[in-house]
This record gives sequence, C-alpha cells and structure tokens, in this order.
Amino acid sequence: MQTKTLKIGTRGSALALVQAHETRDRLVKAHGLNESDIEIVVISTSGDRIQDRPLSEVGGKGLFTLEIEEQLADGRIDFAVHSSKDMPTFLPEGLHLSVFLEREDPRDAFIGRDVKSLADLPLGAIVGSASLRRQALIKRLRPDLKLVNFRGNVQTRLRKLADGEVDATFLAYAGLKRLDLGHVVTELMDSRAFPPAPGQGAITVESRIGDDRIDNLLAPINHLPTSTALACERAFLGTLDGSCRTPLAGLATISGEVLHFHGMILLPDGSEVHEVTGEGAVADAAQIGRDAALRVREMAGAHFFTDWL
Repeated sequence: MQTKTLKIGTRGSALALVQAHETRDRLVKAHGLNESDIEIVVISTSGDRIQDRPLSEVGGKGLFTLEIEEQLADGRIDFAVHSSKDMPTFLPEGLHLSVFLEREDPRDAFIGRDVKSLADLPLGAIVGSASLRRQALIKRLRPDLKLVNFRGNVQTRLRKLADGEVDATFLAYAGLKRLDLGHVVTELMDSRAFPPAPGQGAITVESRIGDDRIDNLLAPINHLPTSTALACERAFLGTLDGSCRTPLAGLATISGEVLHFHGMILLPDGSEVHEVTGEGAVADAAQIGRDAALRVREMAGAHFFTDWL
C-alpha cells in the first residue's frame, strides 16, 4: 500500500508510547503491513520538559503538541498520535484530527494512599492535581482539602503519592488501564458528579489536511461512535473557548441513533457550577455540543467568565 516507512510522531511517556503502539498495531492489522513498515518517532515537547509550573501559566495544553505539530507540518513525520483531551480546540493551519480510536472508559480514578475514596480523606488532607477541572470538582465536593500542583507522567505521580508527598491524586482511568495499572485505583468517580474532560479516554491521530494517501491509510481504524461523541464534546469546548485556564467538563454518549450530552462549567474554586444536558440525532453531534455551550453560557451570565481569565 505504501512504498516508504511511515513515521508516527509521539511524546515519549510510557502512556504515549502505548498509544502509539496501539495505533501502529491497528494499522498493521487493517492493511496487512509489517511492524517495520511503521516507525515510531519520539519527540520531546515543552509540556514534558516544564514540570515546575501549572500548564495554565506557561501556555496551556498546546505545549504537549507544539514540537510534534512542527514536524508533522514540515513532513518529518507522516502523522501524530495524541490523547484527545490534550488537543487544543484550534489546531495549526493545515492540520486536522483525522481519526479517533475506540474510546476507553472516560472516568476519572481516585487513588488514595491510606483511604479508599474522596469522601474518606480526613479534613485538610493534601490532594495532588495539575488539572483545573479536577481541582474545581474536588473543591466543590471537599472544600476543606488542600490542593497542590502535581505534574509529571503517570508513574511519576504514583511515585510521589507512594512517597507521601500527597494523600491522594486523580488520574484518567483509561490511561491506567492502558498501562495495566488499573489495580491502583481505589475509587472510580461517577461521571455525572465528577465528569471527565472533553475527549478523555480517546486516542486521536493528527494528520495534514489534503494528504489523501495518509488519510486513506488511517480511515479504516477510525471508530465512528467515538469520533461522533468527540465532535460533540470538542464543539462544546470550542464554543466556550476552552483552554487550560477554563475548568469545564463534557461527556457525550450514544444509545442507538441518539446522542446524549452532559456538560459542566465551574469557577476555579468550585463555588459556582452550571450544568447542561442535550440530546439529538448522532448526525447533529457537533450542533448539540454548540447549543449546549450557548445555553450554559447564557445560564451562567457574563460575570461568570471574567473569573476564567
């Protein structure tokens, strides 16, 4: 099908590499290729190198994609594999998210060092999280807890927890499952009370717009229900201009031909929360997400968003 070795760009964390290998394996199976036909290229990103500050202070989630997208744009790699929740709403000119692999469980996982659940943490316990969404949700449920910035890959955060730097942390259950670390979870959070980030649990592939050879190669591994759900969630995110400075959550699920959406926006301290739901035909996924965003924006009022800046 192709005459030269394909190059997949990815971050170098254990989870990123697992996701790149899963993408390669699916392509090998779909097209009868050999593993040697697809090279995995590890690219260091600013987001990986900057560990001492919250991403919201140094440029947002785009820091996990900048260097990878530069190599994609100039042709050094053929496509890139990402966690969907890490992808900014607006991509560099000439690039698009062409396919989504089947989504894993999107829920957040609580991991307690000495307790089993968020409710069991003692007053004033320390919880580590770098996510403003998780921080706001934690503060909403347990305003007594002390929150600290908690950067690093999955293994780094689990080590910090084991070393006693914090009493608990939260990680995406999907990533833990992909790393065969599901056993460390002490509580799975309910997706209504503690909704995930848009795109959480889904692997996406980014490619060049108009590169038909690559997009035709990728098309067979696209999972339509996942790409439909993500169209809704990313439309919600984009209409609200979501970034690392905006605590918001959104999850779309599909039952038959009907898509159901639940979204939430929060003030960073969790003191004010607005929720919205929507449903409709799967063909209208993006519009359902946009409409939900407009309704929750009107619900919250203009004053709400001044605190996001």
